[in-house]
Amino acid sequence: MFSELYDQLEEKIELTESAKKSIPNFFETQKLQKKQFLLQEGQYCRNLAFVAKGALKSYTIDDKGQEHISLLALEGWWVSDFKSFIGDEKAIMYIDAIEDSDVLLISRANYEQLLLEVPSMERYFRILYQNSLVTKDRRLISSNTHTAEEKYAHFLKLHPTISQRIPQHLIASYLGLSPETISRIKKNLTQNN
Repeated sequence: MFSELYDQLEEKIELTESAKKSIPNFFETQKLQKKQFLLQEGQYCRNLAFVAKGALKSYTIDDKGQEHISLLALEGWWVSDFKSFIGDEKAIMYIDAIEDSDVLLISRANYEQLLLEVPSMERYFRILYQNSLVTKDRRLISSNTHTAEEKYAHFLKLHPTISQRIPQHLIASYLGLSPETISRIKKNLTQNN
């Protein structure tokens, strides 16, 4: 289960053999069945979760019961309600499995200890957070300035295989579109090709 984590780490930092041996000591493993919750609104987010296998979604639910997906996390992605994790506050997010999934969980205490004992992990998480901030900024700009067609095209360009695994209504929610809009866009793309 750790090979996916090591692959992700080594894309951003150098990992010594001693680091590879010690990193598993900081994590717990968990298997999630499809639709099983990792976190629910109102709970405390006690762990950062690394998706080793499968797919998860992070989302809020509005007063009308509508899901608003903030993240689709496949293999190699991290997911949490970060404000709850860092600030020890109740979560506002739900996180559940879209597919049967294997995740690696690291608690706040273990996260802090990992950063002390494996200094390269501090660099890794800094790079990760910088990339996350850029992605969120781009997503906000896109939601305010791009057409539905442009949003969908950009999403497929960034994640070409995701539509084969993630249901269309979840992609629509992530993009802030209706499932009917995605259907119309796909139909137009098919007709134009």
